[in-house]
Amino acid sequence: MSDETTPRPAREGQGGGSLYRKLKITEMNRISVEQFHDAEKLPLVVVLDGVRSLYNVGSVFRTADAFRLAGVVLCGITATPPNVEIHKTALGAEDSVAWKHFDDTMEAVRWLRDEGYTLLAIEQCEGSTMLNDFHPDPSLRYAVIFGNEVKGVQQSVVDACDGCIEIPQFGTKHSMNVSVTAGIIIWHFAQQRL
Repeated sequence: MSDETTPRPAREGQGGGSLYRKLKITEMNRISVEQFHDAEKLPLVVVLDGVRSLYNVGSVFRTADAFRLAGVVLCGITATPPNVEIHKTALGAEDSVAWKHFDDTMEAVRWLRDEGYTLLAIEQCEGSTMLNDFHPDPSLRYAVIFGNEVKGVQQSVVDACDGCIEIPQFGTKHSMNVSVTAGIIIWHFAQQRL
């Protein structure tokens, strides 16, 4: 943040409203739920391993919709749609994004492996690969596993994965909200496809 107390004068095109105009919803080229179901997907599945907060679950659905992911897998205590609190943050994305629930995350891991996915835990682990050093192989399909807000990804699940990705952090907490973490990871995969 700057120590300046006086605002800077606007550059040409700034502040006058002529350079930038917010788009109307009708101008955003949004697709219908049916078109979403038929559209090509980013070959990425998000797995939520015991995520408690229904708002986090809804937020992950909304981000999965935004980047047209292949799906979301909900495990253990992670709540499932339909649910009013999930809908508050998902805003209907729980209807567009394919999802599946497993009582046990290891069951989901086995299913995803059988489906041909490369499994990556998103966790702080010895030997993890920093996100900035990770480059997805475009020939592979990935499943990224996010853990409980307090305990993270179960160690047995980490052990069953093909790798572990860590987001570099530089503050005092070394902890981020699971939906924020999911957004960062999803964007990392999506930008490789742009």
